[in-house]
Amino acid sequence: MQDEGALVLFSGGQDSTTCLAWALERFGRVETVGFDYGQRHRIELECRGTLRDGLRAMKPGWAARLGEDHTIDLASLGAISDTALTREVAIEMEEGGLPNTFVPGRNLIFLTFAAALAYRRGLRHIVGGMCETDYSGYPDCRDDTIKVLQVALNLGMERRFILHTPLMWIDKAETWRLSRRLGGDALVRLVVEDTHTCYRGERGPMHPWGHGCGTCPACELRAAGWQGFVEG
Repeated sequence: MQDEGALVLFSGGQDSTTCLAWALERFGRVETVGFDYGQRHRIELECRGTLRDGLRAMKPGWAARLGEDHTIDLASLGAISDTALTREVAIEMEEGGLPNTFVPGRNLIFLTFAAALAYRRGLRHIVGGMCETDYSGYPDCRDDTIKVLQVALNLGMERRFILHTPLMWIDKAETWRLSRRLGGDALVRLVVEDTHTCYRGERGPMHPWGHGCGTCPACELRAAGWQGFVEG
């Protein structure tokens, strides 16, 4: 474990919760940041406090390392975004091959604001749940994008931030396995019961893999990953 501090992009979903546990295993002080951009599944933000409490209770070391939480209002991003994540429209594929759940610039903006916050808080490591192995095709989740953005942030802020993406090269089944390696069955249960991934913002009935509508792309990825996890 390093003595340095880290800032985790923490939405309240499966991936960011796994990333938070990953960071708590590695860094001496870990803070979290969430973004309110008028997302249709805003309920994810309401899960964050329960998840942080659950992680604190899981391991004394995690409780000691988990620091402040921050929420940044990015309503303007939602206002200029005409997507299925910010409007009550059907989720579907667009002509360019991307789903209409893609919010242009979202991760670029998230990481830039996170770096500005990390600058003020004296944190060098920034952790995000971006992944290009098992995802919806979003270009701002790709490894090349993250690497280039790290260079831009370091040049623009005269800092040496390190952007960590521990899920970049693993699929959803392996993300479930990573949760179990980090926190055992207790962390798996916390992810199942208290995280939120569904794009429609539906908690609905409890599925084996958690709450959600069960048919949106996020639910389908999560369910398929769970199936691979339990079968593996």
